[in-house]
Amino acid sequence: MNSATVLDYVPSEVVRPHARPSLSVAVRPGVTVLVPAYNEAASIGDTIESLLAQSLAPAEIIVIDDCSTDNTADVARAYGVTVLCPPANTGSKAGAQNYALAHVSTEFALALDGDTTVAPDAIEKLFAVMKDSDLAAACGFVVPRYVRTVWERGRYVEYLLAFSFYKPIQDYYSKPLISSGCFSIYRTEVLRQHGGWQTRTMAEDMDLTWTMYQAGQRVRFVPEAVCYPIEPHNFHFMSKQLRRWSHGFMQNVKLHWRRLVHIPYLRSVIGVALWESTVASVIYLGVLPITALMLRNPWILLIYILDAPALMAPVLTQAASRKEFWRALASIPAFFVLRVVNCVFVLEAIWSEFVLRKPLVIYEKGH
Repeated sequence: MNSATVLDYVPSEVVRPHARPSLSVAVRPGVTVLVPAYNEAASIGDTIESLLAQSLAPAEIIVIDDCSTDNTADVARAYGVTVLCPPANTGSKAGAQNYALAHVSTEFALALDGDTTVAPDAIEKLFAVMKDSDLAAACGFVVPRYVRTVWERGRYVEYLLAFSFYKPIQDYYSKPLISSGCFSIYRTEVLRQHGGWQTRTMAEDMDLTWTMYQAGQRVRFVPEAVCYPIEPHNFHFMSKQLRRWSHGFMQNVKLHWRRLVHIPYLRSVIGVALWESTVASVIYLGVLPITALMLRNPWILLIYILDAPALMAPVLTQAASRKEFWRALASIPAFFVLRVVNCVFVLEAIWSEFVLRKPLVIYEKGH
């Protein structure tokens, strides 16, 4: 759940477990869209309008107004969708989604953030791959809705790289690292088997995805199904998101690593991610600047962008196919700014989670 104009999702609540959703079996065909929302009055209308314009209409749209302090619920009701209001703030996006899961009576459930719009055929594209009964979930292509500030531009390039290069490789093995929480479809029965979305980490989507893999289930990435979330537009909101994502990844590694080591491909992907998080971050933030200073050779700092040609090739190719080549080219410097900043938050998460043993337990919105 994101918004460029609101404050933290839950500024003072800690993550806590909630009652597991009912295990009653969904009987209706079709898909129910769950839209968790906290203070999303400014964006929820666009989200619902994009859902109402789908080539494959959802059976039901449920907005979970998680005790907003604005008129999110009123805006949603004006569109004629179902609005659920928990008696108290659930403490996280996962908690809000779990509150609504017991109300889902369709074969599939689709999670969509309250600030995210979807392309007109997005649900149809996701739904098509779920005809494969072996699939537990599927996720789509994510592109920031706005690309204006340095932070939005950095995230734009980051997403183009991830979803045009890394995700297709992961999909080849039916193991995307994450079924993105902002836009994913699930087999409702499988969701209930796993107790819905867990609140034990800061990254409920990663937790659920890895739990599915441990159960021998498959997940697909569908690049044709596109969604457009609002990304952090300044450092204040970006810092909240990066902190939550960094801690969420480390928490999931601690939680799942004993079982994931037995899944060869996933073990390799997570191992590389951990290497980048630790060794690469130390090199970026410490070794390179210290070496350049000691040798009085600023040219050493070019190593920061040494891999730029290899990384930017898929980015610019994807951008060109979207008729956004010049936007992507102009945004490349912002990607390297975001990369360095992300290293700081990753190292802080490692230090807090593994050394100090002080896990992040407050769920704060990133934008």
